[in-house]
Amino acid sequence: MFWQKEIETQNKENLRKFQLECINKQIALARNSQFYKDKLANIDKLNSLEEVRKLPFTTKQDLRDSFPYGCLATDLKNVVRMHSSSGTTGNPTVIFHTKDDIANWANISARSMYMAGARNTDIFQNTMGYGLFSGGLGFHYGGERLGMLTIPIGPGNSKRQLWFMQHFKTTVVHILPSYALRLSGTIKELGIDVKKDLNLKIFFIGAEPHSEAMRKKIEELYDVKAFNSYGLSEISGPGIAFECPYQDGLHIWEDYVYPEIVDSKTFEPLPDGQEGELVLTTLQRQAMPLMRYRTKDLTKIISEPCKCGRTHRRIARITARTDDMMIINGVNIFPIQIEKTILSVPEAGKNYIIELFDNNCMDKLRVKIEINNETFKGTLKDLEILQNKLVNELKQELDVTPVVQFVESGSLPVTEGKAKRVIDLRTKK
Repeated sequence: MFWQKEIETQNKENLRKFQLECINKQIALARNSQFYKDKLANIDKLNSLEEVRKLPFTTKQDLRDSFPYGCLATDLKNVVRMHSSSGTTGNPTVIFHTKDDIANWANISARSMYMAGARNTDIFQNTMGYGLFSGGLGFHYGGERLGMLTIPIGPGNSKRQLWFMQHFKTTVVHILPSYALRLSGTIKELGIDVKKDLNLKIFFIGAEPHSEAMRKKIEELYDVKAFNSYGLSEISGPGIAFECPYQDGLHIWEDYVYPEIVDSKTFEPLPDGQEGELVLTTLQRQAMPLMRYRTKDLTKIISEPCKCGRTHRRIARITARTDDMMIINGVNIFPIQIEKTILSVPEAGKNYIIELFDNNCMDKLRVKIEINNETFKGTLKDLEILQNKLVNELKQELDVTPVVQFVESGSLPVTEGKAKRVIDLRTKK
């Protein structure tokens, strides 16, 4: 059993009192770091949670500028793990953990997986990457803590993934949504019947923005319940927020983080129910406490009680990241808007890329989509009609007229990890 009733259904008043006590302890600890030493010098303690806004924001760039040990708040001898988030230029962000930090991370991961229906009798196959990327290890810890037989298979090699699923009767899988769609192609290629030949019942999906349409498609393809998860390396990793069986928002574990929603331009706090940028303050971190970390993820707080009885508030599905936003001739566009429209067209395949390019000093948007050979059996004229249909639907969704090109199935590049959807070909000015 991993139903932590006393914590998960805690009285809200007691939970808020606990959060305030934890934040004040985190402030005192954070002052030990080079980065926060001056920023928190004039803040002794908070008297209420409303005073959290007195604390400074922390950004990913702050972590990069503090590389390597500027945000470390404890003696290095107490640190047992380092993770690093990806970065193409300059210093990466590095995140440190003590033994207790790892234990707490394993605890919330196991709590999340149990909430979604996983039990110690399940066989858990983890298809996510291991190493500096925290996604694989977070679920690995949770699976073992919960008592599941855990298979750390890692990403890629679809035929091998399916061989393990068949022979070990895998029931629970942690997988990228984009890879789940690609893996279904191998299932068809091998003639596997998901209902007769596999024992799957639960998918944990996350690590990249995805639409509700993609989730439903995955559930349909595998005959499973697919649960959305949320996490980020800077706070710990996956398990910070998770869906319960009602799949109506993600319970954010408020004994582990204190959430705020702020306007991404003015940074002013927003009321529950209004979408903005998610900001998180750690509550139990020892190696590297973070004050008001700007996640860049757009969501909103759902304050209404959940039918499952848990009192921790929920956040809505992450609709986009502020740094994923594309600006095309003054119009703000998020990739997930394009994905939602593509998935509504049966003839469109599962793989696509978005290209940004220049044309007569104007920004242009081109969407290349693999054709679905199973559902499209038409002529070149029919393909042209389909392209025009999708252009019109995307124009209605985006307020921008894109170029749409259907290409042969399997002709677009795929990646081992998170899907790289946007390619910027514009001339840098």
